[in-house]
Amino acid sequence: MIRDLVSIITPTYNSERFIAQTIESVINQSYTNWEMLITDDCSNDNTIDIVKFYQSKDSRIKLFKLEKNHGAGVARNHSLKNAKGRYVAFCDADDQWKKNKLELQLKFMEENNLEFSYSDYEVIDENGNFLRNVKCPKKLTYKKLLRNNYVGCLTAIYDTKFLGKLMMSKIRKRQDWVLWLNIMKKIESTRGLNIS
Repeated sequence: MIRDLVSIITPTYNSERFIAQTIESVINQSYTNWEMLITDDCSNDNTIDIVKFYQSKDSRIKLFKLEKNHGAGVARNHSLKNAKGRYVAFCDADDQWKKNKLELQLKFMEENNLEFSYSDYEVIDENGNFLRNVKCPKKLTYKKLLRNNYVGCLTAIYDTKFLGKLMMSKIRKRQDWVLWLNIMKKIESTRGLNIS
């Protein structure tokens, strides 16, 4: 089983309502060899104080602050530049991971020799109530991904050993989709993990 370091990329902006739950979902992972790189995009609420509280309890959490508000893509790239892990995973400030997410997905990548993977996920409302399951396609190609962004950002993991460290586009929206398309240009196809 893979035991390489995973760099978890988290942008924040006025995220005080959700960031504690996001961080706790990472701290509670059954796979423990990770670093969480949080770049704050000029929040003016209590986001920074909440992150610092968790950072004081867990040295795997790293906080960076941007001088100007640039959007999630730039914040993610700032974390990516500082990432040391072989694997890069994404978890936004209002997302939560299930406890065995990293363990299951890394095992799936290892068993299937995948440089990039994604999975099913659940949509919840602001109060944590379940809304729906989003099923991912079992197989994905560049052509298929052009039609629709089938990859939920919170489910994506890529392997820098094979793909290098790839940055997000600086556009304000859909920068994750652009990154997945750039990855798919480099590989013929990949597979998704159906976990429910």
